[in-house]
Amino acid sequence: MTTERDLATSAVDMATVALAGAEVEASADRQRLALTRFANSVIHQNVAEDVTAVRVQIHYEGRTASASATVIDQSGLRALIERAVDAVTVAPHDPGWPGLAPPAEPGVTPAVDPATANATPADRATIVRAFVDGAGGLEAAGYCRTNHWSGGFANSAGQTVTGEAVECGMSGIARHHGADGVARHFPLSLAGINGEVLGARAAAKALASYEPIELPAGRYEVVLEPTAVADILESLAAAGFDGKAVNEHRSFVRVGEDQFDPAITLVDDPLAVGFGYDNDGSPRQRLVLVDGGTTVSLTHDRRSAAEAGATTTGHAVDLSDSWGPYARHLSLLPAGDGTSVADEVDGPVADSSIAGLVAGIERGILVSDFWYTRMLDPRTLAITGLTRNGVWLIENGSVTSPLCNFRFTQSYAQALMPGNVKAVGRTASPVPGDTYTATSPRWSCPALHLASWNFTGGASG
Repeated sequence: MTTERDLATSAVDMATVALAGAEVEASADRQRLALTRFANSVIHQNVAEDVTAVRVQIHYEGRTASASATVIDQSGLRALIERAVDAVTVAPHDPGWPGLAPPAEPGVTPAVDPATANATPADRATIVRAFVDGAGGLEAAGYCRTNHWSGGFANSAGQTVTGEAVECGMSGIARHHGADGVARHFPLSLAGINGEVLGARAAAKALASYEPIELPAGRYEVVLEPTAVADILESLAAAGFDGKAVNEHRSFVRVGEDQFDPAITLVDDPLAVGFGYDNDGSPRQRLVLVDGGTTVSLTHDRRSAAEAGATTTGHAVDLSDSWGPYARHLSLLPAGDGTSVADEVDGPVADSSIAGLVAGIERGILVSDFWYTRMLDPRTLAITGLTRNGVWLIENGSVTSPLCNFRFTQSYAQALMPGNVKAVGRTASPVPGDTYTATSPRWSCPALHLASWNFTGGASG
């Protein structure tokens, strides 16, 4: 049986024979992604794919080119190499080529959970059934997904590594007379998804969102639930701590400065979820980006590190040459030391940690989720978007009324600046990234109590 390591080493061998003296790297990644989707409280789609993709990058006579393809046999691999070889002979000169990763051991990762790796449609259907039951008769929709990744990397400098990881997640809504409630969870094993708890949480939010009132636009004190905080972390990862963005002066981040509130500590930890090496073949690592409010590091691949006179942090990803290296497993550390699905309580407040934040607000807004967010200015992380799946008025430490959705325009950098973070939740929830992308990003988020959030419009405009 041909392994991912075999495909990667074969690609390197073929390319170095075709172009003597070329620097070559190749990776092979097999993704076994399965997705069970449901709507109107019924499973309507179960899809799965088993795809192996090979990516080859060649540097030859000062030029760099890459090519990738789905590969199932040696003839497909040869065709891929031919395309890459043809491309590099006409590619533009690449003065920023950082060279190949030297031989090094990958980062240490946990063993793969076999039940998640071998999950069946019936396994996912059981979780969906529990979500629907937990929703208590409300219309439910969403998905449950699993993915099993195995990969191999090789280059002509002698680096050869392999890896394996699993991931899973669930996201669902419950609906009550047009009002939606959401619940999401992205643990490290399928056994960690409690569909009934998630369904009950979504239903409680939907019931509490019925017949919302409209509140004027303006700046309000807020509690952001983990599903909303995830959008902040994703923007920080992609446009803030990205070494390429900092090199090109497109980011607000400055290492060594106290740019965040002291309550903020941000850590990227791909090793915890099973990814021991990056697209350059460099070892991944647990990386602290913000320590008690102080920016202490950036994410780099070999190219951005060479430009900055730094060392790679193992953050090369697909298209990082264009978009830059960014954190895909970013955590905002909670005020406590626990991570949980969270205990249910009555009403829209999902857990006791969030209830504690709500209790500290005289008048403010509880936000469940953001969506359709778009970046206006990468240098300030000014973002515009909408609230979704539940917004409520907080008065005297209690949730009192459901609210119509808002549009907001807010600098995420300013949202976390010193003095604006009133409190961080005691527990963090793992929140999934993109539904359909294999090896999806994973954000670990507590709730946040912020002194000010800029809502620029309501239901009337």
